[in-house]
Amino acid sequence: MSKLIYITNTSLDGYIEDETGAFDWGNSDHVFEFITELLRPIGTHLYGRRLYDAMSYWDAPVEDYLPEERDFARVWQKAEKIVFSRTLTGATSRNTRVERDFDVEAIRKLKRVSKHDIIIGGAELAGLALEADLVDECHLFLNPVIVGGGKPAFRAVRRNLELLQTRRFDTGVIHLHYRIRGSIL
Repeated sequence: MSKLIYITNTSLDGYIEDETGAFDWGNSDHVFEFITELLRPIGTHLYGRRLYDAMSYWDAPVEDYLPEERDFARVWQKAEKIVFSRTLTGATSRNTRVERDFDVEAIRKLKRVSKHDIIIGGAELAGLALEADLVDECHLFLNPVIVGGGKPAFRAVRRNLELLQTRRFDTGVIHLHYRIRGSIL
């Protein structure tokens, strides 16, 4: 059985974007190689529409990116992507399909049959998965900034976590890797 893993950047006060919807305060450039290695073994990416819109940037020909970004683009392009959206009529990137609704049982089945782990991105979508007890692990990239409000990284759901690993980057970003306690894996 594969794991469903929530990966997100967050501010120190727990937001993935500020009140204007901006997330340009993240230090992702400095953790780029680490995130690429984190995503390399992932077989499927589950996205909400807004995160998919942002991530579809990575579907251009690999040569269009800076040399240090090309490996990430290859990894992203290779993975299967499922976008949950009621407004998209079709996918704009390769290896992508659009689903209208987040079907908990379909995700449980995907976890059972997938040979590779699955990531989920987007706080709202991850919140649904957490509420349904589908998420097995979380990788948080805690950025040294307080934004004062916006979209929280987690919805109002209680889960106990076990810290598996931490890493501090020179920029002050802290990677926190947790297992959801009570997860069947």
